[in-house]
Amino acid sequence: MALQTPKKLLQLKLLVHQNSGQVLYAEAGKDFVDFLFGLLGVPLGHAARLLTEDHMAGCLPTLCKSFHELEDGYFVHPADDRDAVFVPDASSPAFDILRSSSPSPPQTAKIYYRCSGADTSHYYFDNYNSCYGNYGHVTDVYGTPCPSCEKEMTTEMRFVPGRRDVKGKQVAAMEAAGGGYVKGVLTYMVMDNLAVMPMSTISAVTLLNRFHVTDLKSLSEWKVEVGKNEGSELLKASLRSKTVLTDVFVRKWKRGVLVE
Repeated sequence: MALQTPKKLLQLKLLVHQNSGQVLYAEAGKDFVDFLFGLLGVPLGHAARLLTEDHMAGCLPTLCKSFHELEDGYFVHPADDRDAVFVPDASSPAFDILRSSSPSPPQTAKIYYRCSGADTSHYYFDNYNSCYGNYGHVTDVYGTPCPSCEKEMTTEMRFVPGRRDVKGKQVAAMEAAGGGYVKGVLTYMVMDNLAVMPMSTISAVTLLNRFHVTDLKSLSEWKVEVGKNEGSELLKASLRSKTVLTDVFVRKWKRGVLVE
């Protein structure tokens, strides 16, 4: 499916210690927390496609490159196999940000075929072909011989996806909450190491004491925006750092707008 640029970027407020240049915590809404939790569901193959070779360590770049360059003849189902790794079926708030300006290859619907000799007007009682009403075979390869009559299976079938009651309730609950994972009535505190907790005055004061902050004038508030580039950098930093917010935003301070 075609991917569109999101209508708005995620907004984030950072409390920065000016002396050390460290983010003490971020004040975030539902959308950013949903994005962070969505990172947990990003398949490794999809992450490898999003991060360029300069952004990845170890052998993952060469593994990703070889997967791209291997000829289709070596795959059992070339298109399906490539889509399964780089174009995951599931969507999440993280995918919406990470894929926003990096269009993926279009993902086509799966097509199945039945025996071309089957006559649907005599579905149960058909004595005019050699299938004898046994139309229980389908294939995803056009022209495969029918196991019953050996005629080519070329008649396209429609696949109707089902939905279990449990999953249906989960989907309904997510839709009622505006999608995503967490409720939107709260403001959340996100630590530099991406630990998430509900925002409260007590938590903020406790954190200031933990960092031995005695002069409030040494603190500054930054407003930052999170789009596709920042989302990719957050993903990259989360794989190798415990000071993610500092690494992504403060050390690249031009992305921040200091609040007067």
